[in-house]
Amino acid sequence: MMSPKARHKARTFAIQALYQWHFNHCSAHELVAEFQARNDYHKYVDWELFAELIQSLILHQEAIDELIQTTAARPLKEINPMELAILRTASAELKQRLDVPYQVVLSEYVDLTQEFGAESAHQFINAVLETLSKHYRPLEQKAST
Repeated sequence: MMSPKARHKARTFAIQALYQWHFNHCSAHELVAEFQARNDYHKYVDWELFAELIQSLILHQEAIDELIQTTAARPLKEINPMELAILRTASAELKQRLDVPYQVVLSEYVDLTQEFGAESAHQFINAVLETLSKHYRPLEQKAST
């Protein structure tokens, strides 16, 4: 199992890659290969998690976007592209990585929003992710309350 630092770096790269993909659509395979080639000098990256997040989002993008739009209660076009990349990546992880507790997912992406998003965006991201986690992980949510 990879270290928390390696998973954090994978999430960071996934957000950056999906931000790029927002403007220049390409296949998941191309995006993963390009990002790995550009960043191969980084020692501590969970490239498996990175690839899984990218592939999951691109494969399920329409369903993820629809759920984000419903949850965010505003059109996707009105969401900052970086914040949309964060929401998409977090959604893919909530959907695919049931081995990662939803609280960890929320915490990680709120922290990443504070690093990459607008000044108060973390509040918006946290609210949307709380609701998304109820959709993706209803049993886990009930067990933690």
